[in-house]
Amino acid sequence: MKRDLSKLPPFQKFVNVSQVTLDHSGKKDRMTLAVNRIQQFKRRSTRMALNAKIGVSGEDRQKCSFTMPARATGLNRHGAAVQLNRELQIGSTVVIQNSRRTKASALVVTQVSAVGGVFTYGMEFQEDDSVQNFWGITFPAQS
Repeated sequence: MKRDLSKLPPFQKFVNVSQVTLDHSGKKDRMTLAVNRIQQFKRRSTRMALNAKIGVSGEDRQKCSFTMPARATGLNRHGAAVQLNRELQIGSTVVIQNSRRTKASALVVTQVSAVGGVFTYGMEFQEDDSVQNFWGITFPAQS
């Protein structure tokens, strides 16, 4: 069974689905999906093993406004993994500011980890054209 991920909002493309329960006429069937994670989560651009100091502002999981420093890792043309000391809501939007004071809206796609009060989130830029050179680096050509 193939699932068309192009019609899902970006944050739902990253849900790790290993089992699904289907309801057929009142009867529940359990079906294990063999999902090729490499194909399902294929990136639009290559990650670079670089770090950047950034600022993040928005609302946290408790709906409290915040502005704080953070660190972006695994940079790519469309986003990054962002580490900060604040718990965020998956699917929310935050504003990221780089060292050149350029701002961009980003969707909180997934929580990667939470260790010692440091939360790491996968974030994706919302405006592709206006943030094309947000990180100030040249990425490898897209294949």
